[in-house]
Amino acid sequence: MRVVIADDSVLLREGLARLLAEAGIEVCALTGDAETLEQAVTDHAPDVAVIDIRMPPTYTHEGARAATRLRDRDPRLGILLLSQSLESQYAADLARRSPRGFGYLLKDRVVDVATLVDTITRVATGGTVLDPDVVSHLLGRQTTRNRLAVLSERERQVLALMAQGRSNQAICRQLTLTPKTIESHITSILTKLDLPPQSDDHRRVLAVLAFLNP
Repeated sequence: MRVVIADDSVLLREGLARLLAEAGIEVCALTGDAETLEQAVTDHAPDVAVIDIRMPPTYTHEGARAATRLRDRDPRLGILLLSQSLESQYAADLARRSPRGFGYLLKDRVVDVATLVDTITRVATGGTVLDPDVVSHLLGRQTTRNRLAVLSERERQVLALMAQGRSNQAICRQLTLTPKTIESHITSILTKLDLPPQSDDHRRVLAVLAFLNP
């Protein structure tokens, strides 16, 4: 697996590169701004781009905008956004546009090597991973709560774990329920959200994203 890292903090990007290298992931380029990030992706064709949302020159949302451009050019490129604080609008917007191969973690989360490697691996293989704190924030908004009124409390718990990219087995362990019960809850969620059957295995992600709109 090949990864490009874009973050204006030299210490953070070098630290991430070292952690990933120790985990057997090839880091093919390190960049500190959106322009060099896009060039690095063109030059190295990585599997995943790890991108800080806020980068020079304005330190607002250059990273998120660069991620959007990169995804438009190559829908197969995995995108993992990093942020120092909750910026759910940009995560939700990007995820809604193209949920396959997308992740969003708060920077505090990446110090956990297992979480970082697991997230990058899932993103590289087309998975979708949202930080648990981001999910809690999004699902706690008034407009979202209104949309979730059709779901039971247990279904909302399952939905939140689905948004974090958890597999059925992981949800079983978290909620101490049987696989059959989890499958039943997910079927009920998809039915209540009026999502028709389709071959896309990210239908479950779309169930979450349908309720992340403000």
